[in-house]
Amino acid sequence: MIRCEEIMAWVRELDLVYQSNKASLTELDAAIGDADHGINMVRGFSAAAKELSEQTPPDIGAILKALAMILMKKVGGASGPLYGTFFLKASMTCNGRTSIGAEDLVVLFEAGVAGIRQRGKAKEGDKTMIDAWEPAVRAMREAFSGGGDVSEILRAAVSAGESGRDATISLAARKGRASYLGERSRGHQDPGATSAVLMLKAARDTLA
Repeated sequence: MIRCEEIMAWVRELDLVYQSNKASLTELDAAIGDADHGINMVRGFSAAAKELSEQTPPDIGAILKALAMILMKKVGGASGPLYGTFFLKASMTCNGRTSIGAEDLVVLFEAGVAGIRQRGKAKEGDKTMIDAWEPAVRAMREAFSGGGDVSEILRAAVSAGESGRDATISLAARKGRASYLGERSRGHQDPGATSAVLMLKAARDTLA
């Protein structure tokens, strides 16, 4: 079972992961965006790790909702509303819960990604974070249906997310600031898809 302690470990790991990848995310965003994705992710998750460690909410749903509010307040650009919506929708699947199992985790991620899809109006092939998220949650559901435990579910998600992230390199952007570049956006890896995979890897490393 995944408890509040593991969720908090995930939050702290996300802070460390985005700090470690700040420069690379910013470099990716400089090619096709505003050159601020790494900076924004660090700002949001560093604030979240600090605030939630100082006063940790009593259950998983409350932790994720608080995280969502911090990200919406602290993170600029499209990332704040999108990741904030992810965690807000995810929080609704586990209100009042102090532990969740494998299927609960799949439902949590499915709800979060549905929120991103609804908020960003993007679909696979548009060269956005959805290109990593959609295959990842499909892989999670398939792994669970095949009898996979939390570890196997998250490993499957990371693998599928990485494939989706890598596929963005050859795509022309159809959403967001990168879409202004049209065909010139081909040949560049999408920064949002990259930060999504980093989030999945952090989950694999802390929740399993």
